[in-house]
Amino acid sequence: MAHPIKAVLFDFGGVFTDSPFHAVNDFGEEIGVGAERVTEIVFGSYENDGDHPWHQLERGEITLENTRELILERGRAHDLEIDIYTLFMKMAESNAGAGNRTALVDRVRGLKSEGYPTGLVTNNVAEFGDGWRGLIPVDELFDFVVDSSSVGVRKPDPRIFEIAIKHLDGIDPSQTLFLDDYQANVDAAREFGLQSMLVTTDLDAVILELDELLSKG
Repeated sequence: MAHPIKAVLFDFGGVFTDSPFHAVNDFGEEIGVGAERVTEIVFGSYENDGDHPWHQLERGEITLENTRELILERGRAHDLEIDIYTLFMKMAESNAGAGNRTALVDRVRGLKSEGYPTGLVTNNVAEFGDGWRGLIPVDELFDFVVDSSSVGVRKPDPRIFEIAIKHLDGIDPSQTLFLDDYQANVDAAREFGLQSMLVTTDLDAVILELDELLSKG
């Protein structure tokens, strides 16, 4: 039987915005390769935390410019010119989608008014900090932010959840719910001991499932 939920943690990208990976399809078409190849070169495996340049960037170990050069080298090894700055412009053109997630933003406000501690646990890039924080009222909605580029740990490494739990003043992992749009991160959170759920593009269904989980116990 699940423990009553006393705190709720959220991922950011793909939860409060559209998934940034959607623009990869268009970029791949432009350079004549599949999205899987572009994803592999630019982001590496998102099921694992390793030594790929993007993983190092999200852990704050190297700069965005360093990452750009290393990924250019990786692409050229496959006779592909993959400039992440061009890809990022395409992501921006496709709209981050935060304006379409107002129902979830409102539900987080409701959680706060109901007394639930809330937090963000995000794989992110130091150079993007001002940009993503400006998309939703982060300081109003969340008691704390665990940003991978600041803490030096990224999902699915379970240590990032350990860092988040320390912000919750004695609330047990089993009493904490984590929402993410990437299954490997949901699985990692569950293995750590958190209750967790996958966020889909159907926000009404997501909010309904969230409320059902909160009502248990």
